[in-house]
Amino acid sequence: MAVAGGAARWRRLSAWLPSTWLPPGWLSRGRPGLAALLGRLSDRLSRGRDRRARRSSWLLLAPLLSPPVPMITAPPCSLCPEGAHRFQWIRNLVPEFGISSSCVKVLSSPAEFYELLKVQIKMAKQRVVMASLYLGTGLLEQELVDCLEETLEKSLQAKGSSDLRVSILLDYTRGSRGRKNSRTMLIPLLQRFPEQVRVSLFHTPNLRGLLRLLIPERFNETIGLQHIKVYLFDDNVILSGANLSDLYFTNRQDRYVLLQDSPEIADFFTELVDAIGDVSLQLQQDDTVQMMEGMEHPYQGDKLVYCQRANQRVMEVINSARSRQELLHAQTFHSRQQGSSLLSQQGSQSSEGLKPEPDTWIYPLIQMKPFGIQIDEMVTETLLTEAERDARIYLTTGYFNLTQAYMDLILGTRAEYRILLASPEVNGFFGAKGVAGAIPAAYVYIEQQFYSEVCYLHQQERVRLQEYSRAGWTFHAKGLWLYLAGSDLPCLTLIGSPNFGYRSVHRDLEAQVAIVTENKALQQQLHQEQEQLYLSSGAVSSSTFEQPSRYVKLWVKLVTPLIKNFF
Repeated sequence: MAVAGGAARWRRLSAWLPSTWLPPGWLSRGRPGLAALLGRLSDRLSRGRDRRARRSSWLLLAPLLSPPVPMITAPPCSLCPEGAHRFQWIRNLVPEFGISSSCVKVLSSPAEFYELLKVQIKMAKQRVVMASLYLGTGLLEQELVDCLEETLEKSLQAKGSSDLRVSILLDYTRGSRGRKNSRTMLIPLLQRFPEQVRVSLFHTPNLRGLLRLLIPERFNETIGLQHIKVYLFDDNVILSGANLSDLYFTNRQDRYVLLQDSPEIADFFTELVDAIGDVSLQLQQDDTVQMMEGMEHPYQGDKLVYCQRANQRVMEVINSARSRQELLHAQTFHSRQQGSSLLSQQGSQSSEGLKPEPDTWIYPLIQMKPFGIQIDEMVTETLLTEAERDARIYLTTGYFNLTQAYMDLILGTRAEYRILLASPEVNGFFGAKGVAGAIPAAYVYIEQQFYSEVCYLHQQERVRLQEYSRAGWTFHAKGLWLYLAGSDLPCLTLIGSPNFGYRSVHRDLEAQVAIVTENKALQQQLHQEQEQLYLSSGAVSSSTFEQPSRYVKLWVKLVTPLIKNFF
């Protein structure tokens, strides 16, 4: 019965996905181990339903906080059998940007990230676009604001009227926390450069009415946030999971990738931030906020209308960029065909004007479940599903709270997994006051439950957990690296804001990029990044949870299932 139930679920999944997402003959050829896989997935789903049925009826409140989401269908695509191009199917969902690997630089430290931000701000001539959860209020953050002011002033003095535009997107609730906050840090820029500076504050449509009145500051951030982190300066783009706060500039470990001289990618993220900004509250010089004329209000207006318009605005950006890139690909292919003919006729000098073929491809993956946009979720699940036997996936998150779907795929598929997560001491909530101080213990409990499931399925060799530990530091890195079977270097990485948890999938606005590369030097950079992070970790075993620091109080165990979808 378990296999039959799993097979039925698989048929439903394959009916939802376009048939060309699956390798030829997937369902008909009796794929080795498929029955066992379906049986394990079915058993897990049954146990999950049993566990969920025993939970408190308070869980029924959770769906009320999220709007119904329309199903997204993807255009047909194909999975190529060999090499990096096996991931070209992603371009049927999002634009594909082909670049040279020489344009990609992997950073390793918070200090390097901070210095790069300042240098890039000072060098900007046309645009500075920064999207983050919040801007901190310390001296380092003030220095960033001062850099912006100095650059804007120089731009005005040079031409009389500045061509430089600064657009900043933050979350409304997090950016408004406290008397001194992100808003008060940025108001001087708005007052001095009203024509050049725009500050947008995204407010989730799920925080409204009585809920908005009753939930206090800080706790209101659990309902939904603007969580995207992207920093671009002219044609240079930094993708990261780091916020604009002093901890992320000093001793909170994250990931950072710089894409240099990439105008198409910079244009895309500029348009994406503009689109979210258009459906966000606009900060005014007197610290009030207002919506742009003609826009639905996120918490005072009609929720369904707001979400539909936001969906349309963001999908316009994605689809128009896809169309542009497809046209560019066609033109480039035609030019190369002509260049090849000339080369054969006239010799090597004819090729000098041709742009070198890209060896690296960037795919922006967007997840905005409140707006019905689930691209990142679809791509991540497909990557986990399609990872072959003996492939290795290194997955890291600062907040280990995987969705049930991701857990099922990790435990039920064939690749080897090395999962890096934060030990309690390097969790960002360690030592926090009040209820927040118990959050690291809740993560320990979630980790222990997952490890128990790994052991129950006898998967300890295939799925291994490691805890990051570093004195005086906290851990905030997230993403994954994919190593194909037989390869010592990764050909794909995901980097950006998602944590692979319920919040990232269902509540917040998220964005990351898939970087696919054939270039060995860039693959080596990504491999070294992964090794450096995992070097500061220790293996998790049964004895890990016997340590005094891993003791979880009974009330935390009771409450965690009720609140795990909020952090």
